[in-house]
Amino acid sequence: MNMKKLFWMVLRIVLALFMVYGGIQHFVKPDFYIPFVPAFLPYTVAIIYASGVVEIFLGIALLFPRVYAKFAALGILLLMLLFLPIHLWDVFSATPAIGSHTAALIRLPFQFLFIAWAWKIHKVLSRTKKAV
Repeated sequence: MNMKKLFWMVLRIVLALFMVYGGIQHFVKPDFYIPFVPAFLPYTVAIIYASGVVEIFLGIALLFPRVYAKFAALGILLLMLLFLPIHLWDVFSATPAIGSHTAALIRLPFQFLFIAWAWKIHKVLSRTKKAV
């Protein structure tokens, strides 16, 4: 395996671990996520659990062969885009869901990082013939 393939394999594994860990946290600390769910949505806790299941599923799928991992990366990208307005809102909110304006400002660039990371992994997996 060349260094470039190894690099992207490691980044896939690390992103998968982040996703699985984040998904598990939805079950371990659901109260932390309650402020992030918009008030107009019903079944707040169900949404938290469902998003946790999706994160775990996508993280695990990222570890599967290329055809599945490619779609998992696309799913992660879409999920992070879905969560982006929440994190943007948090930056400008009088009472940020994450706890403070500083934490919201720190969290926002990470959201963009996850979006770019998932997109790049999707692109790498889409153009390679062998699993990365």
